[in-house]
Amino acid sequence: MSKFDFPPSIKSRPVWGSLEARPGKHHLMIADGEGAEAILAIAGPDLMAKSHIIYIPKGTDYEQKLRDQEPAILHVGPSYEASLQRIRRVLQDAHMGLQVYLAGTEGLMGQAMQEAVSHGIPHTAIQTEHRGSVARRMQCVHCKGITEDVEVDPFVCSHCGLNLFVRDHYSRRLAAYQGVCVDAEDPGNVPEQKGIYE
Repeated sequence: MSKFDFPPSIKSRPVWGSLEARPGKHHLMIADGEGAEAILAIAGPDLMAKSHIIYIPKGTDYEQKLRDQEPAILHVGPSYEASLQRIRRVLQDAHMGLQVYLAGTEGLMGQAMQEAVSHGIPHTAIQTEHRGSVARRMQCVHCKGITEDVEVDPFVCSHCGLNLFVRDHYSRRLAAYQGVCVDAEDPGNVPEQKGIYE
């Protein structure tokens, strides 16, 4: 599943767009998994010659296709965390007019957007395109722990073990959706798990 049409929801949930090549001297593209498809869709010789791509494969096979586009720099990392210092360095050294493109999972885009915003780039100036998994990055509102790649509702917090309801409320500051205890008033009464968008 590369593209997914998200159902309407509350205002705090992010709305992801579509990437488009923009004029500029420098382009930072951060993608994971099938997010490479969104980069490949806008790739052209002029754009790629000025692009620094940071790519996290997450079990997909797009690395060679990205290399074939001959970007100025292509860094392939094993995880977002392992690529974070590179992302910070590129943003720290950025010049006015840097174009930022984020593509892939919500977890990657949220974290990378948070990082770009902390370096002075307004979130409205950052292009995004969702591709791949619809799993969410969730924060437990009780213990504050983050659980990555949540695909079912309710889910068990990986930190405190509470059964959490997957809410659509999203925190840009944390780059995570919020999960709240589903059986707080009636311990043990936990609904059957289902996919988040079922």
